[in-house]
Parts: sequence; C-alpha cells; structure tokens
Amino acid sequence: MRYKFLTLIVFLAAAGTAKAQEKWSLLKCIEHAMANNISIKQTSLQEQYNNLTLKQSKLSRYPSLNFNNNVSYNRGPIQDASFNIVNGGSFGYNGSLQTSADIFNWFSKKNTIAANEWEAQAAKANTDKLKNDIALSVANAYLQILLAMEQEKIADVQLQQSKAQYTNTRKLVDAGNLPELNAAELEAQVARDSSNVISAKGNVTQSTLSLKSLMAIDAAAAFEIETPPVDKIPVEKIADLQPEAVYASALANLPQQRFNDLKLKAAQKSSAAAKGALYPTLSAFGSLNSGFNDQTFETTGSSTVAVPSIKIGTVTVGSNSYDVNSLGFSTIPIRGKRQFFPQLSDNFRKSVGISLSVPIFNGYSARSAWQRSKLNIVSLQLQKDADNQKTKQDIYQAYNAALVALEKYNAGKKAVETAERSYYYAQKRYDVGLTATFELITNQNNLFTVKLQNALNQYDYVFKMKVLEFYKGQGLKF
Repeated sequence: MRYKFLTLIVFLAAAGTAKAQEKWSLLKCIEHAMANNISIKQTSLQEQYNNLTLKQSKLSRYPSLNFNNNVSYNRGPIQDASFNIVNGGSFGYNGSLQTSADIFNWFSKKNTIAANEWEAQAAKANTDKLKNDIALSVANAYLQILLAMEQEKIADVQLQQSKAQYTNTRKLVDAGNLPELNAAELEAQVARDSSNVISAKGNVTQSTLSLKSLMAIDAAAAFEIETPPVDKIPVEKIADLQPEAVYASALANLPQQRFNDLKLKAAQKSSAAAKGALYPTLSAFGSLNSGFNDQTFETTGSSTVAVPSIKIGTVTVGSNSYDVNSLGFSTIPIRGKRQFFPQLSDNFRKSVGISLSVPIFNGYSARSAWQRSKLNIVSLQLQKDADNQKTKQDIYQAYNAALVALEKYNAGKKAVETAERSYYYAQKRYDVGLTATFELITNQNNLFTVKLQNALNQYDYVFKMKVLEFYKGQGLKF
C-alpha cells in the first residue's frame, strides 16, 4: 500500500512538472495573442459597433410604428374625446397608433446603408491590420528571446572556459610554475564572464516579459518557449523579394490598404447621402386614434312620474260647481356615465396621408454637411496616398536592411571562423608557456564578441526577411 502511495505521488509530481514545462511555439503564441490581446479586443468592439450601425440603417427602410398612450387628470372646462365641453375634475385617456414611411428621399437611405456596409468592412480590415501588427510584434519578441537565450549560452560557455583556465592556472601558480599575476588576470576574467552571464539571463527575462505583455499573460505565470535552431527557420531567397513586386503584393493584400480603400468608398456613399438631404422628401403616414373621459354621460332609460294637477275647467251639477283638473304624468330620461370600451368605439378615428418636406432654409446645415463630406473624401484620398507612399518606402528600407543584414551575417560567419582559429592557437601556445595570459584573454574575449555579434546578425537577418515576407502578404512562416 505504501509503495502504491509513493508511486502515485511520483506520478502526480511528474505530471505537474510536465504541465509546468509545457513550451510555447511561435504559432501558439500568436494564436493566444489574437484571442487575448487587449488592443485587439478594443478594436473588435468598434467592429461590433459598426455592424450594429449597419443593421439599424437597414431596418430604417421599413415603416415606423408607434403606439402612444396618455392618461391625465384635468380641472376646469375641457374638450373630451367626443369634442364635448365638460366641467369639473375628470380623468381622461387618449391612445394612438401611428405609422410613417419614406416613399422617395433621393436615395439618401440607400447610400447611407452602402456607406455603413463599407464602414463595417473597414472596421474588420482595421482589426486585421492590428492583428498583423501584433503578430509581427510577437514574432519579433519571440526572436528576441531566442537571441537572448543564444547569447546566454555563449556567455555561459565563455564562463566555463574561463573557470577551467583559472583552475588549471591556479594549480600551476601554486606549484610555482607560473607567477601569481596569471591567476589574478584569469580570476578577473571569470568575474567579467559571470557578469555577462547575469546580464544575458536578465535579457532573457526582459524579452520574455515583453512577449507576455503582447500575449496578455500574467507576468508572474510560468512561461517557456520552444527553441528551434535559427538556421531551421524557413526564409525565402532575397531574390524572390524584390521591392517592386513586394509593393504590388502589399497593395493587394495588406489590411491597411484595404482599410483605406473601404473608408474612401464609405465616404463617397456618405457624401451622396448628404447631398440627398438637400432635396424634398416624400413620405406617407397614417394613424388610429381614440379616447375616453369619465365625465361623458349617456341616456340609459326613462321614468314616468306624476306631476301636479292643473285646472282645466268647471262643471256645474245642480246648484253646485266643481273644478275639473287634468291628471299629469311626465317622462324623465335616466343618464349614466359612458363606459370605457364603448367610448373607445365612439371616438375611434383614423387618418392617412402623404407628406412632402421641402428644405428651404435650415441654417445652411444640410449644405454644410454635404461640403464637409466632400472634404472628407479628399482627406481620405490624401491619407491613402500617404499610407501607400509610406508602405513603399518601408518596403524599400526593409529590402535594403535585409541585404545589409545578410552581408553582415555572411561576414560574421567568417569572423567567427577566424576568431576560433586565433583562440585555438592562442590556447595551444598558452598551454606550453609561449603566450601571456593577457593575450589568451584577449583572444577569448574577441571570440566571445564575434560569436555574440554573429548570433545578433543571424537573428536580425531572419527577422528582416520575415518583415519582407509580411509585406508580401504571406504571413509569418516559422
């Protein structure tokens, strides 16, 4: 039982370690940044906003329908729903169902819908542009980590060599074969190399934090990237990335250029919609209305009652005279309040008509809006031209930078080979006592410097080639 328990603990620990050591590839880093980067989320909100605006503008083509209800208490003489004058305090209700629809408005709504459609597509292109920028930044940060890790390896190898040399020299000094100065110089070199290792580790941490920030990952979270050999990263031949061809591809594929084109089309449609507001608008309308007042009365029946008798003559019988009176009856109407639903039926009204709205003078607002829309078209066209010009300039600069980086990288490889040979011979001479410690350290430092520079040149060349591939619209291939 104890054996099983220990086995379970070891298994869980191994599983936890494997999970903690999960490494991130560049593709995984980019995908995570696309889903979690805050700037992308903010830009996506604008895309959703534009889609809502488009939906609302499409629905504006349909007739409007509104149901209005008013309940009120009134004092004094007022006119009820039947247009009768009533006095005293009363409760009233009025209800109406109204509709209206444009018949012709010089295609203002149609152009507005088209403008909003282009705006929605432009918002998506803007989001795509930001995603491309973030992806390129992630790739740069990823390569910076790889470079920093390579520099750390070189610095660590240099440190181990210095330590081994110091150990051997210390033995020779203690044996009296070499002066103390040799050991002191190598001890100082070990200290310098240790400082270089610490700096290199700090660069790895700093580059990792930059990548985490782009990916919206907690700075304190465990994070480790895959470390593919830089020479295994696929890079196109620079002959296939001529600047004119890359520029033509950029105009057709980059989101920034699509964004400018779509914004310009949206502005042209918005201008047409603004121009339509200068002309008359024909629309139809209709309404249903009714109301109620609690002081409205009606005759609900009648009642017959006797009235005082009236003398209508005299009758003489013998010597006696008698008055003759009439027998009086009267019909009195019985009144009561008219109920709610019967009043709604009594007061029901309907109307339908056509409205023609002609703009004559409105403070020059409509014409000013049209003039501003035309200026906006000019502004967007200038912005498009400026962005195209900047893109072309950036591509030519990137091409030139890639050429320089390639030449520096090729030259750096030769420098490394030369420095390695110099250090090899210096080490051999030092081992037999033909070279001073200072000369050996100088050769070692030279080798360290050219290796670091060569690593920097190699990563710089790869990144600049990736920038050219990016402008070509091929995305990032690693």
